[in-house]
Amino acid sequence: MRILLTLLLAVCLLQAQAQVPKDALLKRKAPESFQVLFTTTKGYFILEAYRRWSPLGVDRLYQLVLSGFYNNNMIYRVEPNYVVQFGISDKFELNFFWDRKKITDEPVLYQHKKGVVAFARDIANSRATQLFINMVDNPTLDTTIRSDVKGFSPIGKIIKGMEVVAKFNSQYGRRIVPIQDSIYLYGNAYLQENFPGLDYIIAAQIIR
Repeated sequence: MRILLTLLLAVCLLQAQAQVPKDALLKRKAPESFQVLFTTTKGYFILEAYRRWSPLGVDRLYQLVLSGFYNNNMIYRVEPNYVVQFGISDKFELNFFWDRKKITDEPVLYQHKKGVVAFARDIANSRATQLFINMVDNPTLDTTIRSDVKGFSPIGKIIKGMEVVAKFNSQYGRRIVPIQDSIYLYGNAYLQENFPGLDYIIAAQIIR
């Protein structure tokens, strides 16, 4: 019995390791511009990224999409008059891998207009995987100071499907906010139990 349990544990560890991207992926540079098709439970939207806006940020987006990170990704924050946010994996090992590969901050080279997308961050140099979509013009995000860093660096904009983004379940809004550490640790199970009805990204793929 002990041998069987050991073998099962070994198999699980191998599967987890297989799901973690290789460090070689971090060397991939993005094209000067490209499009990502996000297929969701409400339809699809297309993000067009521009490397000139944020070279490090757009490279990271490119790497994340290539790795399949955003597949089966719950859209856990929906504030119709502010932002929509997602970007924490259902798999702890993926969150752990990318969280250790944070990218440094970059200047804000484009305004936060409706449909513009940027990486969320907390302290300085903390951009990792979470993205937000501006649902309205948010000029304060161009200049707000957090941890001595000015603004959030846009990486691209939604060129098709903002009407789909506007349909995401917003019943929780700012009233009941998911604990990000719990999503990080327990994935979609935590969200489905405590925030039923949330929409999610089925798959994300580069189309151009």
